[in-house]
Amino acid sequence: MCGTILMAFQWIGMSCSSYPKASTRTYPECVDALIDKLKKDELTYPPAAVYQYNYNNQRVYFVPAPCCDFFSTLYNDSCRVIAHPDGGITGRGDGRATDFFELRTDEVKIWEDIRKP
Repeated sequence: MCGTILMAFQWIGMSCSSYPKASTRTYPECVDALIDKLKKDELTYPPAAVYQYNYNNQRVYFVPAPCCDFFSTLYNDSCRVIAHPDGGITGRGDGRATDFFELRTDEVKIWEDIRKP
């Protein structure tokens, strides 16, 4: 009897492991490459981070400026730069996504640099 039960559990375990596992990834693989690059860069204050939003009916990825007069960067789902919504000498970015901060929705923080100086 015990041998039958053990064989049943082994069969269940084998049959369950053949199902593909559900992915919890909600962003494209190119964002991992972006994060890997940020991890190799020098520490910044505020810490580097990557956020996901919906903007103009598309999923986008936002990396805030590291400081001062630097541009923040907005990427599309292929990790191509769409715009620099803020930063630069004027603080207003490059003018290509002036409504980003008003129209963005569904914020998800994907990653933040937690290294200590």
